Amino acid sequence: MSTLLAKNATILVTMDDERRELRDSSLHARDGIITHIGAAAELPPTADVVLDLTDQVLLPGFINTHHHLDQTTTRAIPAAQNNNLFPWLQAHYRLWAKRTPEATRNSTLVGLAELAASGCTTVFDHSYLFQSGTRVDDQIAAAQEIGVRFHACRGSMSLGQSQGGLPPDDCVEDEDFILQDSRRVIETYHDASRGSMLNVVLGPCSPFSVTTTLMRESAKLARAYNVRLHTHLCETLDEERFTLEKYRLRPVAFMETLDWLGDDVWFAHAVHVDADEIRQFAATGCGVAHCPSSNMRLASGIAPVKEYLAAGVAVGLGVDGSASNDGNHMLLEARQAMLLARLKLALLPPEGPRRLFLLSQSDPLRAHEWMTARETLEIATRGGARVLGRDDIGSLEIGKCADFFTLDLNTVDYAGALNDPVAATLFCAPQKAKYMVINGRIVVEDGHVVTVDMRPVVEAHNRFARSLLA
Repeated sequence: MSTLLAKNATILVTMDDERRELRDSSLHARDGIITHIGAAAELPPTADVVLDLTDQVLLPGFINTHHHLDQTTTRAIPAAQNNNLFPWLQAHYRLWAKRTPEATRNSTLVGLAELAASGCTTVFDHSYLFQSGTRVDDQIAAAQEIGVRFHACRGSMSLGQSQGGLPPDDCVEDEDFILQDSRRVIETYHDASRGSMLNVVLGPCSPFSVTTTLMRESAKLARAYNVRLHTHLCETLDEERFTLEKYRLRPVAFMETLDWLGDDVWFAHAVHVDADEIRQFAATGCGVAHCPSSNMRLASGIAPVKEYLAAGVAVGLGVDGSASNDGNHMLLEARQAMLLARLKLALLPPEGPRRLFLLSQSDPLRAHEWMTARETLEIATRGGARVLGRDDIGSLEIGKCADFFTLDLNTVDYAGALNDPVAATLFCAPQKAKYMVINGRIVVEDGHVVTVDMRPVVEAHNRFARSLLA
């Protein structure tokens, strides 16, 4: 048995049902599971690993509900710096197809290391382009090296340009092979047990890159194995035009015809939806991965996050592709989500013509519509757990996984903000974690991953990234 004691935190943010924030508190875990939370005097006095969290805030680990880790090889490439989604994708498809298994390992490690240093303990990765010998197995192995709790997606593309899709024909796969390999990945890796470090998800990429047959068969296969389903949806108006022209349906209605609405499904982005579609998500249990930085980077729009929350839709945060962000920083993503929701409130008043106007939080008619720091932290933790269908992560409670991170409050970055250090974690500039712990194991210390030597990984990764554009 292994034990861990994290003691003397200035504030311990539980995110439990009562949303308790405990001052001068400590946490004890055994074999990766929380056994005690409270004052240090009430907890076991020692453990195999002891962390002194004096002058630190302790938060539940962040949960990333949408990512493309392999895209760290193509961050900020000149050909795609100033494009919206469709031309951005077309500039990248063949570059991503050149990834080797080793390049996939390195890109995954780079993305996960950056995420871990920003407080992210659970990562869902949506990989859908497998050429040059790459497999989702490469990313699973890399995640196990780092020690991140991982939800791996056996994604897919099958609708090439010759069939009316967006990706080139040499970047798609045969559908029979996709389904066969999806079955193999589930049977080999999926662990449905409580506290699992590895889940498998099926994720046909998007309405414009897969056929209706593959969407339906993927849903049948996922439900036969009781794994979750994920795809991009309602990300841009180009996608909406695509489904209207090809299927005579808006994207959400199109998903309904494919049996893709349900509490085992969540969609990435979900920007361009109307009030009826929000209610339909709530009624069917569909979740949403909100990706604010990517949506700004590609000028996709602003997702109606407050409307989703008001309707009861499960909402989590997603960093999205490392080349459409172009970072892997979950604390920054949470800050962006808070600020972007406030901008949307200003740009899109609920009544009257579209206009830009000044808001006052003291306005009794509008104050409830502001996205608060604590509400955003909840999306990044509890919300993400709900989106992924998990009740063992997302909050710090006895019996749940010991997944957490800490931020050092005794720094110039938080100077003057300690009247409310919890809110300061988002209002002030995003920092790196002092400690980050997953399943009771230290993964990050002083802002650096300690489970993998990242220096040779970064060097090899940069060499491969340069070779792609040579």
